[in-house]
Amino acid sequence: MSGVGKIEERETPTPQAVEGVSVVVPIFNEIGNIARLHEELTAALEAIGKPHEIILVDDGSTDGSGEALVDLAARDPRVRLVQFRRNYGQTAAMKAGIDHAGMDAIVTLDGDLQNDPADIGPMIAKLEEGYDLVHGWRRHRRDALISRKLPSRIANRLISWSTGFPIHDLGCTLKAMRREVLSEIELYGDMHRFIPILLFQRGARCFEMETHHRPRLSGKTKYGIGRTLVVILDLMTVKFLLNSSSHPMLVFGGLGLASLALALLSGLATVAMKLAMGTDMTGNPLLLLSVMSGLAGLQLLSLGILGEVLARVYYGQGRRVPYAVRRLVNFEEPALTGHGGADGKG
Repeated sequence: MSGVGKIEERETPTPQAVEGVSVVVPIFNEIGNIARLHEELTAALEAIGKPHEIILVDDGSTDGSGEALVDLAARDPRVRLVQFRRNYGQTAAMKAGIDHAGMDAIVTLDGDLQNDPADIGPMIAKLEEGYDLVHGWRRHRRDALISRKLPSRIANRLISWSTGFPIHDLGCTLKAMRREVLSEIELYGDMHRFIPILLFQRGARCFEMETHHRPRLSGKTKYGIGRTLVVILDLMTVKFLLNSSSHPMLVFGGLGLASLALALLSGLATVAMKLAMGTDMTGNPLLLLSVMSGLAGLQLLSLGILGEVLARVYYGQGRRVPYAVRRLVNFEEPALTGHGGADGKG
């Protein structure tokens, strides 16, 4: 393993100790990997020598993983279980684990064992150098070229170019983060893959580290080439959030004024052609362009105003979580459990 380097030089990091480590693992139909995952995570965390907990989030598994996780939590009190009522997706599962984490450093990784738990120790060491986020880079990725690696490379380059955030592997789930910076961002949809960009935008000190990547030994991947479209759509959302979420009128208002200006120019051209050459106004396509542009401009300005109102409503209300928890196991006190609440402690 080797370090890649800082994403951007902002200031010299000040060493800061990590008191404890919470490992968050979303689980969806990984019955064949659970026992080995627990064994490798336990060994890696004990080698670090800090207080730790393993938070496993059952994202509505249907292959018996839920029952296996309940049994595992009953045997190991350091394993915390958050069990969803249904499948909500990886971002919601990750957010649930983060919400219930009790340590000052949070590590996320996939439950398919393609991320190597042995990489957690070096990432925590780098975190203690003063970084807020250490992000994994699967440089030697053990996945199919056409369906996984090639779309990922294209997406990473597109994201890096459009956001100005130089990164090799935004899709790597293995990350180590400080709790105080992670709590400043909202996760919903499929935004978990954009955590480094969202944190960097808030001034986090980031470091990208080369990590091991292993072939999947059990179960089936939940991702394919079809996810590329989702990434592109999410990228558009992130780009808007980074640049204009607090002031949407800058985007919609600018487009609206441009449309109104086009409508004015088209209208003036239509009148000029009528006066100079006697051109029939009703049959002039510039008249239709003027009308359509004018209507589009008014609609865009209206969207800008609505966006401004919604932004103020959003920033003025309490946070909500996009998931509902069925059961909590090995938690001392009830924690934030989402809209539906928890049915009880396990």
